[in-house]
Amino acid sequence: MSVVWNGQWVADRLGLSLANDARPELTLSDLVGLALRRNPRRSHLIVSSVLGKHIPTDPTIVYGAGRLLGALAADCITGRDSGIAEVGPALLRSALRGSPDSATALLRRCAEHASSRPAGWPLVVASMAVLGYAETATALGHAVADALDADCLHSTRRCPPGTVAAAGFEEEHSHATRHLLLPEDPTLLARAGPLLLVDDELSTGRTALNTIAALHALAPRSRYVIASLVDLRSRADKARMASMAASLGAAVTVVALVEGHLDLPADAASIGQQLVGEHTVSVDRPTGRTPPQRLSLTGWKGIREGGRHGFGSHHRAALWSVAHEVAQQVASRLVGARVLVLGCEELMYAPLVIANRLKDLLGERTEVRFSSTTRSPVLPVDDAGYAIRNRLTFPSHDNPADGPGPRFAYNVAPGSNPDHRFTDILVVVDQPGDTAALHSQGGLLDQLAGCCDQVHLLTLPAYQPPPEPMPCPPPHEPNQICRNPSTDRPLEATTTTTSPGS
Repeated sequence: MSVVWNGQWVADRLGLSLANDARPELTLSDLVGLALRRNPRRSHLIVSSVLGKHIPTDPTIVYGAGRLLGALAADCITGRDSGIAEVGPALLRSALRGSPDSATALLRRCAEHASSRPAGWPLVVASMAVLGYAETATALGHAVADALDADCLHSTRRCPPGTVAAAGFEEEHSHATRHLLLPEDPTLLARAGPLLLVDDELSTGRTALNTIAALHALAPRSRYVIASLVDLRSRADKARMASMAASLGAAVTVVALVEGHLDLPADAASIGQQLVGEHTVSVDRPTGRTPPQRLSLTGWKGIREGGRHGFGSHHRAALWSVAHEVAQQVASRLVGARVLVLGCEELMYAPLVIANRLKDLLGERTEVRFSSTTRSPVLPVDDAGYAIRNRLTFPSHDNPADGPGPRFAYNVAPGSNPDHRFTDILVVVDQPGDTAALHSQGGLLDQLAGCCDQVHLLTLPAYQPPPEPMPCPPPHEPNQICRNPSTDRPLEATTTTTSPGS
């Protein structure tokens, strides 16, 4: 029995196609599906199958894809061929196609890769930083940083009182374009080594270029690495990035699990907007059946829940340890054997860690999935060839800096297939997100209660640095040379792309 690609509905109607630029063991259609949104600049939406944002996914696959991307980035930085570019993608593809052991084997292979770094790696990793993009790539950025054992930060659209942004940049194709960088320690963005930018999708590269321009003005460096699950840039996009790298005198390298391109007819955007206008979305809200159960939280004191203000490599072990204790408590409260761990917008890494720990505890007897709520408005179509089958719409509940607005959870409701119903949904929020709006009629918890047998609520303390901003240190010398740790040769100002099989 053949499986329908969850981008076929959009591809057929817009007349678009995906093509791999190389012949890797992993293809674009393995990693992404397609949907539509009301956006005249770009009506189609690339929906990742391994990100854990729009599609509830096995958390081992989500984390494994991120660790694999991090391993490829490490090979790129060191200039070595460890062999994981051949083995890793095949294991990921096998996991996506239902092999029960492949995701675990992928994580094991990534752990072996991390334990066999070349000489000089500790000095390199101490001089670098990883930056993930909100909201989609916050957990992905953490996973890449985990693979490198590096310090990381993610951009944010929430600015707590008393914090001062170190920098900001624009995401031009997004519905919510402004990103802020709020590191507690400004030296995180002023280190002399490579800066690794992590995103789920590189469509044109403009967001990455905007980021590099903003950060290069803050603290020039000689190397940037962009790591993305998929690289869909055109030749013109690649030329633009190369031109900017030359103007900065910096090396800019792109690493991706799959490199390819999306062929779009000239009228694709207008056709997409017409399709969005023709499809009405039901506003019926599922009603709550049982009140949510709040889980008490023990042992979390001093643990950072994510990288909004920076996340050091020394914070990692503590989070994974306490997540195991949380998972044990969750496991004792479950009422069934199909569980969703649901993060909220930028809060993805800690919920992903909890989901992985929960899966380890429960084993094969329970199906555990992970996804997150989002700001992104997407048209749902209940068709096997479409990536977004259904959606819940609810008011924002974390008093965002840019004002209130609707938020969404996709593919959480069972839709037309009762087999897709979750028995339990664990909602993981931080304290700023645990407001009256979260608990209101029509709010997220109320609607989720109509989609499962039991909703569980876990509220994490949100780390916030002291209100006094730290002084920003002077940037390092702009002409400082970044050397390859394997060859000790200077890195040239150029751009390249590497992907498995290319």
